[in-house]
Amino acid sequence: MYQVTRLDNGLTVATARMPHMASVSLGLWVAVGGRYEPKPLSGISHFIEHLLFKGTRKRSAKEISQSVEGIGGYLNAFTSEENTCYYSKARYDRFDELLDVLADMFLNSVFDPVEIGKERDVIKEELAMYKDEPHQYVQELLNATMWPDQPLGRSITGTTRTLDRIDRPQLLEHLRTNYIAPGTLIAAAGRIEHRQVVEGVQRYAKQFRPGVRPQFAKAANTQTRPDVRLFTKKTEQTQLAFGIRTCSRHDPRRYALRILNAVLGENMSSRLFQTIREDQGLAYSVYSSISFFDDVGDLVISAGLDLDNLEKTIGIILRELDRLTREPVPTAELRRARDYVIGQMDLSLENSENQMMWAGENLLGYGHIFNPDVVKQQFAKVRAAEVRSVALEILRPDRYNLALVSPLKKKDLVEKAMRI
Repeated sequence: MYQVTRLDNGLTVATARMPHMASVSLGLWVAVGGRYEPKPLSGISHFIEHLLFKGTRKRSAKEISQSVEGIGGYLNAFTSEENTCYYSKARYDRFDELLDVLADMFLNSVFDPVEIGKERDVIKEELAMYKDEPHQYVQELLNATMWPDQPLGRSITGTTRTLDRIDRPQLLEHLRTNYIAPGTLIAAAGRIEHRQVVEGVQRYAKQFRPGVRPQFAKAANTQTRPDVRLFTKKTEQTQLAFGIRTCSRHDPRRYALRILNAVLGENMSSRLFQTIREDQGLAYSVYSSISFFDDVGDLVISAGLDLDNLEKTIGIILRELDRLTREPVPTAELRRARDYVIGQMDLSLENSENQMMWAGENLLGYGHIFNPDVVKQQFAKVRAAEVRSVALEILRPDRYNLALVSPLKKKDLVEKAMRI
C-alpha cells in the first residue's frame, strides 16, 4: 500500500493508499528539529513552526485556517527533536486544496515583524504554561538530567532568553538552510492515488530550495552513577519522572525493549500500574513510555503521587526494574504484552492520519517505509530470554535518572531511596 517517489530535486513523495476511507491526510515533513539547534538559537525550529501559520504572500493567518476548516478539515503542526511536520486532513476530494495551503505556508510565509513579536510572546506564554504544569515540567527536568549540556536535554520551545535573542534574519537563515528539497517529505494517506499526489507536488517542486540535508551532533554520555534533580514547588502532588538511557531506533534490541515497556508500565495491566496503583494505592497516575532517536533512546517512568508515598514508590520502581533483569517474563504475561503491542499497532493504522505519520517517520528515520506486517512479525518473535537480555544490558543503576517537581526542599531522602 506504500509508494515512494523521489523527484529530481531531492523532494520525496510518499503515499499510503486506503481506498475504503473517506478522508485524506497530508503531511509536509522537514528533517530538522530541536537537536539541530545551537544553544543560542534553542527553540528556533519551534518558533518557525508557529510563524508559518501567521500569513503568506496570498493568505492572512485567518485565511490559512479558513482555507482548511472551511472545507471541513483541520490543520496542525508539531516540532520534535529530529523533525518538524505540518499536517492537515479533510475529505479525499479536497486534496488539492490541502496541498495548496501547506505548500503556500512552506514556500511563501512572509515573517511579518509584527507577527514575529506577537508569536514570541505567545511562545513565552506556552513556556510559562508548561512550568505551571508540574507533570509537563518534570519531563523537561528529566531530559536536562539524562542529556546534560546538549540539544536533547533542552526544551524544544527554547527559553525566554533564547526567544528574545532570535531575530528575523536568523529565522530566515534557519529556514533557508534547513527547509530544502532534499530534507523535505510530502506524505499522504487515505483515499488517494500515488500518481495524483506526485502530479500535485510537481506543480510546486521547482519552488523548493536546493541544499544539503543538515546534520546534528551525536548525543554525549558521561554518566557513571544515578542522578537526581529536584525542583522545589508548592504543589498538591509530587511529580516524578524516572529516566533510563536506552538504544537507538536502528538497534535490533528495540523490539524486545518495546515488549519490556509493555510489561513494565505501558497500560493498566502492567506491573507498575498493578503494583503502585491497584495493590498499594500510592499513585493515581503511573505509566512508562519509550522514545527512540537516531543514535540513542530512553525509557521514562512517570507518576503523580503524595509526597508521603514517594520513598515507597521509588523502592517499587527499582524493585520492578531489578526483577526484569533477574527473572524471565512468564509465558502468559509475555503473550499478553506482545498481543497488546501488535493490537495497538493495528488499531492505530486504521486511521489515515496515523498512516501518514507512519510513512513520514519511517522515511525520515530509516530512509524507507517498514511494512507494518513485518514489524508485527518482529514483535511476535520476541522471547522472554530477549527481554531479560535487554533488561540486563540497559536497566543498570549507572543509567538511572530521577527528576522531581515537589514540595520537598532537599533531595537527601530521594538519594537514599535511589541508593546513591
